[in-house]
Order: sequence, then C-alpha cells, then structure tokens
Amino acid sequence: MQRRRKRLSRATVAFGLPSHWSPQQALAVFECIEVIRDQLWLAYGPDIQRAWRDHLVTERRPRDIDPDSPF
Repeated sequence: MQRRRKRLSRATVAFGLPSHWSPQQALAVFECIEVIRDQLWLAYGPDIQRAWRDHLVTERRPRDIDPDSPF
C-alpha cells in the first residue's frame, strides 16, 4: 500500500512522526488531536478567527500598481 504525503504548509510545524504506528494507533492519535481541536475551538473560536484573519492580512503584499495600465 502506497502512502500519500501532503505538502506541509508554512504554518505547519514539521516534526518527525513514528513510521511504525499501526493504522489503529494513528487513528487514536488523530482522534485525540480532533478532540483537542474541538475544545480549543469552543474556548477560543472567535480569537482564533481574529488571529487567522490578522495573519492573512499581514501576509498579503500590496501590488505595484502601474497607473498607465488599463487593468
């Protein structure tokens, strides 16, 4: 069975995961992370949204605008 790996985003902290986990072990960890994620969202949802929005706004760089360009 071939494993597919997704590209890590810039926001993702890359660290080594054990390669010897069984599918059941990986699922157990995944479920724990999901529970933590849900609890974080319940406690800090609006703050997380605000921080993410601020992050996206500061990431955008203004384009150089050519006043003679029709577009």
